[in-house]
Amino acid sequence: MSNHIDFGRLSYLGDKLKAGHATKQEKDEYMKMLYINGNITQKQYDEYLTNGNKANTEEIVNAALAVGAVLLIGYLISEMFKSNK
Repeated sequence: MSNHIDFGRLSYLGDKLKAGHATKQEKDEYMKMLYINGNITQKQYDEYLTNGNKANTEEIVNAALAVGAVLLIGYLISEMFKSNK
């Protein structure tokens, strides 16, 4: 399912989020990227967008960062095996 993700962009945005330097637009892009790719649920994405409960929004973003990290690790491992063929 992760074939449609720009992993370079995902990594860049994830790094900015972790460092606390991401703009609202960059945060939105990161979350939308994961939602469109099916890595976070509609409910998580909707709760992020409504920003009703600040603590819950931060939990969702932190979970999304973990998901993004797993996707990047998987991508790097697959690239490593491709280059070993």
